[in-house]
Amino acid sequence: FFPEFDNLDGPSIPARMLGGARAMVGRVAAAARGRKLVQEPAVRAAAAALCAVRPSREVASRVGVLSTRGGYAVRAPATRMNLSTAEGGKAEELAPFVYEDQFMKDILSNVRVIAMVGASPSWNRPSFFAMKYLQAKGYKVVPVNPSAAGTEILGEHCYANLKEMAAAGIEADMVDVFRGGAVVVPIAQDAIAIGAKVLWMQLSVRNAEAQALAEAAGLAVIQDRCPKIEFSRLYGELGWHGFNSGVISSKRRKLVSAEEGGKKEGKKEDSGAKDGAKEVVELPEANFRGFETRSIHAGAAPDPLTGARSTPIFQTTSYVFEDADNAAALFNLQTFGNIYSRLSNPTTAVLEERIANLEGGRGTTCTASGHAAQFLALFPLMSPGDTIVASSRLYGGSIIQLGKTIKKFGWLCSFVDVDDHEAVRAAMQKEGVKGLWAESLANPGGIVTDIRAMADICHEVGVPLLIDNTMATPWMCRPFEHGADIVVHSTTKFLSGHGHAMGGAVVDSGKFDWMKNDKFPSLSQPEPAYHGLTFGETFGDLAYTLYGHAVGLRDLGPTMAPLNAFLTITAIETLALRMERHCANALAVATFLQGHPQVAWVSYAKLPGNKYSDLADKYLNGHGGSVFTFGLKGGYPAGIKLVERVELLSHLANLGDVRSLILHPASTTHRQLSVEQRAAAGAGDDVMRISVGLETVSDITTDLKRALDSL
Repeated sequence: FFPEFDNLDGPSIPARMLGGARAMVGRVAAAARGRKLVQEPAVRAAAAALCAVRPSREVASRVGVLSTRGGYAVRAPATRMNLSTAEGGKAEELAPFVYEDQFMKDILSNVRVIAMVGASPSWNRPSFFAMKYLQAKGYKVVPVNPSAAGTEILGEHCYANLKEMAAAGIEADMVDVFRGGAVVVPIAQDAIAIGAKVLWMQLSVRNAEAQALAEAAGLAVIQDRCPKIEFSRLYGELGWHGFNSGVISSKRRKLVSAEEGGKKEGKKEDSGAKDGAKEVVELPEANFRGFETRSIHAGAAPDPLTGARSTPIFQTTSYVFEDADNAAALFNLQTFGNIYSRLSNPTTAVLEERIANLEGGRGTTCTASGHAAQFLALFPLMSPGDTIVASSRLYGGSIIQLGKTIKKFGWLCSFVDVDDHEAVRAAMQKEGVKGLWAESLANPGGIVTDIRAMADICHEVGVPLLIDNTMATPWMCRPFEHGADIVVHSTTKFLSGHGHAMGGAVVDSGKFDWMKNDKFPSLSQPEPAYHGLTFGETFGDLAYTLYGHAVGLRDLGPTMAPLNAFLTITAIETLALRMERHCANALAVATFLQGHPQVAWVSYAKLPGNKYSDLADKYLNGHGGSVFTFGLKGGYPAGIKLVERVELLSHLANLGDVRSLILHPASTTHRQLSVEQRAAAGAGDDVMRISVGLETVSDITTDLKRALDSL
């Protein structure tokens, strides 16, 4: 289409080419309007150029163009266009696929009959789960499996192949493939032969040749997705259970069947038709991506029954089942719903989805505290004898938990200076290591972790990177964008922000493949408590979060109270405003302290000359946070005097509050550590920790000055 881009090599594109590449994508999107998705090498090169210089989901979505494939007037899917090094650039090498919501929504709302190739009669197999769920949503699902041909699966006759099914008079709108990618081509050929409109390949199923064949015949094609999961996400059900649906709407959220979904899902408005008749107008799909918007709306919607705009507090222990079959399906994890509030709660689910959305993750499990979140994050990863490698620059309570407490479970921890990348790499190479733990912005030292470097080291050995993002919050840092796999929060801190509510959160990126090796048997091997169900195989990128609820919260029980979830939901609505003022006040206070004669040093990433300033620009959006440390020339005795002589600042062990807080770590939070451990954690005898609040900044500095001057 545009020969000047034919020979571009994405990874080597200089920054000066960015404008040209962006223009290329825009020109193709405009030129190809109304035609098949353009997948020419020139387009791939342009998109790869953009991704190489500035990775962005928008690149993939802009390459998608209007299409009429399969009879659906929707935007066609696009892949995240990384240039493949494989011969022919097969789709298997282009990961992940990115599909616009409206494309999948139109398919799921128009399809009525689904032929499920590879449907299993075994209740604990993924295909059985998907078939049962889709049947409950009103679809006719016809099983196709030669090994079960002639039998019945969930009340439907099973056929040996698609042609046999068609000969029996069944017309399938969609073929859903539960078979390995290597055998999809003949299935695609049969799907074309029987007149199907959609070829849908399940999680981890991909085949470029099958896609090309099907699209050439006019079929819509989706790869590496589960229709059960996408239906539940797009129609709000998944969002009720802590997963990121990506849906922002002020309309009442309700569960729908396939028939109800078939009523056009595009936004409609009354254009003022006369005689009482409403003229229906189709509007473009709305995408709301602003951080402040998502802080207010993500996960929340008006109550479906009462229309209440604020999220209700569901102060209940348990939930009524529809019938015996519904109860069994819930306990078997075959459908989404609430059983008991130790496992899930509708109020808490709103908070879980909001945090997942702000972090850019797949799902969240909320807990009673930040420490509970840390334990729950490790629970699916660790077995007796396994090791977690952790930064030596952590909150004192985390060092105690990881260095001492987890030993009672047979788990081990090896601490390492994350500024020393080679030391980290050496520690990660050891037998039994299951992950690396670090803080994006360390408490209390104000140290910024090089997240991308740590992620690369982890992925070299096939284990996840876990980042505690409590101090930075997703307003400053989104670790998933830099390669992290799991994010942990103490929601008690900045997310709650008012000192009212305890809580924690574990967020999964959904990007780590738990099935790629045998290091994580809790997710990659059959789970005895669920009759041999394998979480990674059955739930794909939902596996880690579902395990956190269905096993972690069920068995360990560190459940967040619904009232605390409600308070935190409310607080997050103002997170962006609070964090902006927190950071501005903190920089002013750090500058003041740097000039005071009683202060020996100040560790704040955005002060001139600080060694972490460049990393703060890269990972913290140019900010330094609001919690940092400074050293007193008078040492330990001066620290005790200072916390006793401030008047406005509160002497307490929390941080991230709207109020300014001060602490002497050596005599409090890090008191249980040895002198060497305190020094390694940045909490020596002279160290003071301050969490700068939202008061008038001149009042904060006045209070500090009067106390410091008295030393």
